[in-house]
Amino acid sequence: MGKAIDPVCGMEVDTSTQYKTIYKGKVYYFCSLMCKRAFEANPEYYLTHGPQGMPHEH
Repeated sequence: MGKAIDPVCGMEVDTSTQYKTIYKGKVYYFCSLMCKRAFEANPEYYLTHGPQGMPHEH
C-alpha cells in the first residue's frame, strides 16, 4: 500500500483509505470524512495554502 499526505490536515494516510476524491484528474486521500468534505468544499484553498490542521465542524 502507498502513502499519501492528507491535503487538509497534513496527516500521512494509506492510499487504501475509503476517503478519497479526484480533483482536476489527481486523486487526493484523506484521514477522515471530515477532511474529505472540507477539501471538496474548497479544494483550491488547501492546494494553495497547504494543510491547515484538522477541520472543525461549525
